[in-house]
Amino acid sequence: MRNGLKPDLIERVLGAKPKYTIAELEEKFPVRDLPDGAFVTRFAPSPTGFMHLGNLYSGLIDYKLAQQSNGIFMLRIEDTDTKREIKEAVGVVIDSLAKFGITYTNDEKYGPYYQSQRKDIYHSVAAYLLEKGLAYPCFLTQEEMDEIRENQKSAGFATGIYGEFARDRDLTDTEIIAHLDKGEVPSIRLYSTGSPEQRIFCKDAVRGSISVPENNEDIVLIKSTDRLPTYHFAHLCDDHFMRVTHVVRGEEYFGTVALHIQMFRMMGWKLPNYIHTSTLDKIDSETGKQRKMSKRKDPENNVAFFLSGGWPAEALIEYLGNILAPGYEEAKNKGMVKNFWEYEMKPKKIPMSGALFDMNKLQWWAKEYIGAMAVPDLVKSVCDWVNEYGDDVNKKQIADVDYLTRILSIERDNPKRIRKDFITWKQTLNEVAYFWDDLFQSNKDFDFNKDILDAFLSSFDISDDKDTWWNKIVEIAQRMGVKNGDVAMNLRVAVTGRTNTPDLYSVMQVMGNARVVARVNKAKK
Repeated sequence: MRNGLKPDLIERVLGAKPKYTIAELEEKFPVRDLPDGAFVTRFAPSPTGFMHLGNLYSGLIDYKLAQQSNGIFMLRIEDTDTKREIKEAVGVVIDSLAKFGITYTNDEKYGPYYQSQRKDIYHSVAAYLLEKGLAYPCFLTQEEMDEIRENQKSAGFATGIYGEFARDRDLTDTEIIAHLDKGEVPSIRLYSTGSPEQRIFCKDAVRGSISVPENNEDIVLIKSTDRLPTYHFAHLCDDHFMRVTHVVRGEEYFGTVALHIQMFRMMGWKLPNYIHTSTLDKIDSETGKQRKMSKRKDPENNVAFFLSGGWPAEALIEYLGNILAPGYEEAKNKGMVKNFWEYEMKPKKIPMSGALFDMNKLQWWAKEYIGAMAVPDLVKSVCDWVNEYGDDVNKKQIADVDYLTRILSIERDNPKRIRKDFITWKQTLNEVAYFWDDLFQSNKDFDFNKDILDAFLSSFDISDDKDTWWNKIVEIAQRMGVKNGDVAMNLRVAVTGRTNTPDLYSVMQVMGNARVVARVNKAKK
């Protein structure tokens, strides 16, 4: 077994005496008292940009698995990459989760939940690894590492700091002290004993038993620049001491499995269960082929696209839930569950290959969701969206809430015939824009029969019930020798500017006498 460093040298290497022993950390962060089978998951974004759809997809899995097992779902901010950090990003993540109904439980006992505030924990674990000879201080400069990588490329070797290329892995105490005396600040590297010729095995909750080549690279654990941990080392420490049971992450992290297994086993800690999800794909409009959604090419990859565009957050959850749990749609159609939160998602059913995200299918889920809403909830959702994202025109549309309510109530009183022409809150207001005079657009292409319009005006009474109103239309059609539908279409286009609208009688009742008469008179000119 390799000898490690003495406590006084560890203190010099780390820049301070470690605050905890491993035993003290185990006592500080005890095993959680949860029911058998409870999942402890974490959503751990880096605050380096917008929240993309893949984040929501992964976070939904984390939350659902914890929610349905009476477990714990945490939000952990992986903010150790200080160069790329964007100040507003954390707020965007927290706000987005809330709007999609995903709530987290950050028990102070297991915090803090910002990695930048957990430095004492990482340094204490690093001190243990240094003491046991499982890590070492490395004084390689960036220029030296770049030169090593260039030489490796030229010789056809895999790039990285490993084996014979890990210059400082066996420095003596005297040599380490000499570097420190010159004011050099080391990084802390893993002392890897793995071999790519050997394979390492573990179980993935989605993919089953997997095997990958062992890791032989001496990856950086603590950076020399800011003495903060790398992603890999923070993952090890945080997932253990936060007592995470299941780690959900994209398949792009599959290549790190061997390293993470190696580190957990090195510490003697229980490995969390991994769930490597597929990418979210789309059909490329140019090639017609399926490809991974892109942060740069696809505006819908930004969660803000859906929020600002007025898509019901619940509909997006329903659609993503159906991608994750292929049996969900059938269960809902059979009335077995009301929504995705009531459906038990099974990790084994999560797609193993690229899950296709289809905007047309999302439209279907949105129509279904809005169609089933009670009118007061629909009105509130529209108004809430306008107050946060709407323009001045939208704000005029919600100024008279009573009028808006009567508009959105049309054809929503028959549960057997659900109205499904609303997709987003923004599109809903566009769909009913003709109810406002300053938004009404007359149809200049329609060839009005002015005699029909005159006949209508001569007998129109806003107080007529629907049967009386319709009988008058039938009478006009008979008198003029045209079809009932011709009369109705002339009136529909005159009043709304459109050839397709909800029930015309209801539309006229909501508009009122003065507006209907004015619109018909305008069409006669």
